[in-house]
Amino acid sequence: MSKSQERGLLVVISGPSGVGKTTIIHRVRDAVDAVFSVSATTRPRSDSEKEGVDYYFVSIDQFEDMLQSGQFLENAEVFGRHRYGTPKEPVEAALAAGRVMLLDIDVQGGIQVRRNMPGALMIFILPPSDEELHRRLQDRGRDDAEAIERRYNEAKREIRLARQSGAYDHFIVNDDLDLAVREATAIIRQARSGQIA
Repeated sequence: MSKSQERGLLVVISGPSGVGKTTIIHRVRDAVDAVFSVSATTRPRSDSEKEGVDYYFVSIDQFEDMLQSGQFLENAEVFGRHRYGTPKEPVEAALAAGRVMLLDIDVQGGIQVRRNMPGALMIFILPPSDEELHRRLQDRGRDDAEAIERRYNEAKREIRLARQSGAYDHFIVNDDLDLAVREATAIIRQARSGQIA
């Protein structure tokens, strides 16, 4: 069956900092030939990031205009500093074309997507343990001790919220990266096959 005859599938993958979510998402995208959603953000662009590839970098005023005109599927403020949002239009276009659209968003955003698009497939990536999560955050070497503790406490809060919210269909423990990728890929393929008309 051709892609144009299949209905699209919106897949949300969430998980706390340090859990390996980004690596899983990129490998899953390749495995299922998915389109990756690009978020808009008010945070500054780093030297390694490309406009329209990593994010759409917008001013606070631009973000507010997009929000007020209903252009976001979901939006959130992260760590009380920067705002992020998923533009609706590219998501709707990908789904209309029969594609799998992957969203990498936090739990706040995931809950909004579940409310706005109940047919979305929701996956949450978990660490094997709190201790392992803390070790991974330290091993990344990106943050000072204070930032690591903030991320660690935020991660535990996110995990609690994800479990309590009822928004997520599947929880995958990333103890073995290859296994986590295979599990996520299998879940998406199974959901997709169930949606073919």
